[in-house]
Amino acid sequence: MHNLKQKTVKSEINFNGVGLHSGKNVNLKIKPAKPNEGIVFIRTDLIDNNVVIPGIFNVSSASFCTTISNDFGTSVSTIEHLMGALFILGVDNAIIEVDNKEVPILDGSAKIFIEKILKIGFEVSTQPIRIIKINHKIEFKDGSKFISIEPTNINFEIDFKLEYSNPVIGNQQNNINVYEDDLANIYNSRTFCLYEDIENLKKLGLAKGGSLDNAVVVKQNEVLNKEGLRNNKEFVNHKILDCIGDVYLAGYKIIGKIKCIHGGHKLTNQLLRDVFKDKKNYSIIEIEEKNLPSSFINRSRLKSIA
Repeated sequence: MHNLKQKTVKSEINFNGVGLHSGKNVNLKIKPAKPNEGIVFIRTDLIDNNVVIPGIFNVSSASFCTTISNDFGTSVSTIEHLMGALFILGVDNAIIEVDNKEVPILDGSAKIFIEKILKIGFEVSTQPIRIIKINHKIEFKDGSKFISIEPTNINFEIDFKLEYSNPVIGNQQNNINVYEDDLANIYNSRTFCLYEDIENLKKLGLAKGGSLDNAVVVKQNEVLNKEGLRNNKEFVNHKILDCIGDVYLAGYKIIGKIKCIHGGHKLTNQLLRDVFKDKKNYSIIEIEEKNLPSSFINRSRLKSIA
């Protein structure tokens, strides 16, 4: 039987890198946290009002990345890949210390976060994990963009479709079961952009730290990165990674199915705001062996939950 108790990291883990949009060098530490503490960000470059909690209603911007802020205007941006890594590895509680306003982009995926966390390992508590169960179907549309979440029996599924006129990206679709599938191709997949969009991003004061070391750049019908793509669905798989990270702002794992067409941070956050504004839409349940469905107990590969 898998351990269904809350987990944190066994000891401090250090990362250093550049912020994708700020271009600033940043140090990040993941530290152990107590049961029921959740994920907490602390801006160590600030003395006062420096605690920022990742939450659905704390998202202050979802343009090009996910930014969370506290009531004092202190923010941390580009949190989605780290949050995705913590969700995938089943880390319920952690203190994230960061000495700048943006999480380092590293290689543009969650691969380095996952590998270093796995190397250190986990501390398992005696407290049962909590999971959000979706009770009703909710959907949100914005022009051609669409996202929905609906109840499932015991899984967390994401069905994501990308539609690009660019011939390299094109129409990509993937459907994954987050708690059962091998997610290597999801967390290895890097952020991407079209070459022709770079100038516009720079004009907006974004992508100052972007390079071929941390993003896939597509120009017309070729990938500019010498090593090419990491997998044949890297574009849509990265969008799924973003989605997992953004969903973890709910505070707990989720049981439900998400369908998304050409969505992103903003669409996911809007959907979750719609879900959590009415308590009838969801239940928060404690997962203990005695209240688990038999189908759940017999699963051999509950990677995220356990």
